[in-house]
Amino acid sequence: MSTTTDTTELEQAKQQAAETPVPNFSVIKGIITGRKTRIYDQVNLYKCHIGENCKIDAYVYIEEGVRIGNNCKIRAFAFIPTGVTIGDNVFIGPRVTFTNDKYPRVDGDWQLLKTFVQDNSAIGAGSIILPGVNIGRNALVGAGSVVTCNVPDSAIVAGVPARLVRFKKET
Repeated sequence: MSTTTDTTELEQAKQQAAETPVPNFSVIKGIITGRKTRIYDQVNLYKCHIGENCKIDAYVYIEEGVRIGNNCKIRAFAFIPTGVTIGDNVFIGPRVTFTNDKYPRVDGDWQLLKTFVQDNSAIGAGSIILPGVNIGRNALVGAGSVVTCNVPDSAIVAGVPARLVRFKKET
């Protein structure tokens, strides 16, 4: 037996599904997404969790187990492998690449190193984030940087390898 509340929720879910475009040239398997999240075509998303009000641009590849918070923007050609956790209000620029193994090989054992991007951070275009690092809250990674170690809260880092430029002023 259906109640009025169940019917209303079902109708809302149907309306939301009708408003969300279904990508034609994508591989999307077993993902969980929050309300108002937009996923553009030509993406590969596998068993990841994407929060509310996020934007996932075309040509983004996200692997199994990745968690992305609310209000995030992931720009085109980003690669986010297993072991990465991204907080709320995070910007990931185009062509940002995360890695999850310090010594990759074709076969044999490998060690997954987890990477965390804390709330309100931004990673500039073309940056590479090596495995096992923590990018602090409110941090900024300059475009083209290679992040090899932890980035403190409110830090601005840039370069190859990424070095501290300065700390953001509190507003």
